[in-house]
Amino acid sequence: MPYETSPSPVAPQAGSRLWTAGASAGIAVIVLVALAVGEPSLAPYLLGGAVLVALSTWALNRRPPGGRAAAATPVDARASEVAAADLSLLDALFEALGDPVLVVSGGEADDIAGRRVILANAAARELLRIPREGALLVSALRDPTVLESVDEALFGGVAKTTDYAGVGANTRHWRALTRPLPAADGRTLALVVLRDETDVRRMELMRVDFLANASHELRTPLASLSGFIETLKGHARDDPKARDRFLDIMAAQADRMSRLVADLLSLSRIELNEHIPPSGRVDLARAAADVVDAVSILSAERKVGVALRGGELGAPVSGDRDEILQVIQNLVDNAIKYSPSGEVVEVCIQPEVSLDQASAPWSGGNRGEGATRLPLLTPDREPGQRYAAVTVRDHGPGMAREHLPRLTERFYRVEGQKSGDRSGTGLGLAIVKHIINRHRGGLTVESALGQGATFTAYFPVAEPKKSAPAE
Repeated sequence: MPYETSPSPVAPQAGSRLWTAGASAGIAVIVLVALAVGEPSLAPYLLGGAVLVALSTWALNRRPPGGRAAAATPVDARASEVAAADLSLLDALFEALGDPVLVVSGGEADDIAGRRVILANAAARELLRIPREGALLVSALRDPTVLESVDEALFGGVAKTTDYAGVGANTRHWRALTRPLPAADGRTLALVVLRDETDVRRMELMRVDFLANASHELRTPLASLSGFIETLKGHARDDPKARDRFLDIMAAQADRMSRLVADLLSLSRIELNEHIPPSGRVDLARAAADVVDAVSILSAERKVGVALRGGELGAPVSGDRDEILQVIQNLVDNAIKYSPSGEVVEVCIQPEVSLDQASAPWSGGNRGEGATRLPLLTPDREPGQRYAAVTVRDHGPGMAREHLPRLTERFYRVEGQKSGDRSGTGLGLAIVKHIINRHRGGLTVESALGQGATFTAYFPVAEPKKSAPAE
């Protein structure tokens, strides 16, 4: 009599486990391939499927058919091992994704507090400061348009993409992709993927601003050059005096355009990286001494002295040396340009002060009763943070109170003031402000009509260098 076999009661369960394990592994591989070939838009859909497969496998492992415990078989044990290995791979993939990813459970449609995060990867936990599972969605994401998109995905099956901006001194721009997921274990689910588009937005804004500013500011010197060229080609062709005078003016206009383009490019580059704090270490006192040496020729031409105080003190700050030099150079250049002949520009270094001391009124000379002090940029207050400050004071015409808040605007000039023969581009203080903001520092101005102006820039003190262990 031939040997007969009957199907094992656990065989369907083992087959299901093998199928779900293989499916989860396959989807995980597809997600990786989608990201590798440059199609990240497919990843949320595939990731959602992978999560559902993972949930299904988890449910199968916990509830055998019929609700009864089934006897283990070699096939069943092997299926469990494969499922566990694939779930581990899927979990590692989920955690390694660079974009914050959330799986949200809906609860009741009219119960906002019922929206719960049932899975959050490492990037989401770090960004939103939430646990891996169980967090309230309204506490993690407070933007109304994003919450509305999640509701539409949960209860309307609608996939949406929403842009929103974060909060803080250095605003970040995010794009939230919300996608519905098939119901699992009786719950409505939605996938939320957050993408940081700060750099993309900054580059686009930089391009738009550069074109707008360049076209506006270059129009005048270009029109001047065109007019002089036309004159030289016409009745001034045979007039040597007029020709030489016009050529000098054209050379000055071309020089101004060159400086304007250089400043615009510098400002755009600084704004692009403004949200990334520098990691270098700079001696502020030495940087100020280098600037004083560099402007000696200009100060001699203008017959204006430059005096440095505190240059012998060490003042290490966290920052980018070239950018800090640019801050001091711009402030000293402005002071020299607006100082009358025979006056002295004062540069003072304070090596280590608190935030209140750094932004306090300057005490290095007498000021009139009407002098106004205004913070142009104030850093976030961090307990115990110390700062090193550089103060630049001139004895020029000073400025009325109403002009002070607008000094760091692009191309803003105080009406009626002249800066001698060397005209500026109107971007110097805007560049100063953005550099200091990148360094998480501050900027104040103190001025009054007829009393000159005092600018103070301060930067966070660098951490002490770790000494090498003694052998």
